[in-house]
Amino acid sequence: MDARTLHDIARISDPLDRARAASSAMATLQGQSVELSRIRRGAIIEARESGLRQDDIARHLGVTPGRISQMKKAGGDSGHRAPTGPVEPRPRVLVERALPTPPTVRGSTSLYLTEAEQQGLKPERRMLFVGKEPANEHVAAALRVEAGAPVIARRKMFWANDVPVRIATSYFRLDVGENTRLDAEGFVLPTLQAALEEMGHRFGHATETLTVRPATPYEADLLDIAGEWVVQVLRVSVSTDDVPIHALETICAATRHVFPIGQVSGSDQF
Repeated sequence: MDARTLHDIARISDPLDRARAASSAMATLQGQSVELSRIRRGAIIEARESGLRQDDIARHLGVTPGRISQMKKAGGDSGHRAPTGPVEPRPRVLVERALPTPPTVRGSTSLYLTEAEQQGLKPERRMLFVGKEPANEHVAAALRVEAGAPVIARRKMFWANDVPVRIATSYFRLDVGENTRLDAEGFVLPTLQAALEEMGHRFGHATETLTVRPATPYEADLLDIAGEWVVQVLRVSVSTDDVPIHALETICAATRHVFPIGQVSGSDQF
């Protein structure tokens, strides 16, 4: 999507048609989500100021009134959306994200499902996106490719007790994952680790870097944390041949996580 397309959407005179057009465009392109969400938010506010009720706007856009409230607070939908929920305060959820991850947990079918179930929570996960996208600077540095170069991304969303808590994206260089199970739709079964080993990769070492920062509009919308911060965990796994095989970026809703720090013994994994 180019600037002219964004300009055309912004110039649609009817605010409801403008908001619907923005939502449709956001469903196909995440990269422009920040600007489109700003346009949509402005259109919804303009529609409200013109005298339209929130219920009418929601009916026109095909969403719930609660979803309209969320759109006014934070943008960045891009088509990968957490389920619409009630607008009243959510029950407090705290999920443990151990650092570093114990090998027995990392080698399970799902790191998150195993951790959450051990904590007595009801976990849920869903694939949001599988495909190529430009590598941002920190992912490019982790995978040793040029910033903006295409990489394979596998993005997942996680809930605990029906509360959105985490977004995780696995990134792979094209020479590692293109035309393999890593760029196929759906979850890699039985595990991603098993698939990497079948492809001949052997684990050498990994580093995990934590960054605390404000949520982007896209993250705030998915996690329903308008105005809050996130903890970004970037784990980079390198093979015995010194090739960065897997960069796993996990975005955690900061108020819904605790991070126990432990000393791991034994073999680690990708």
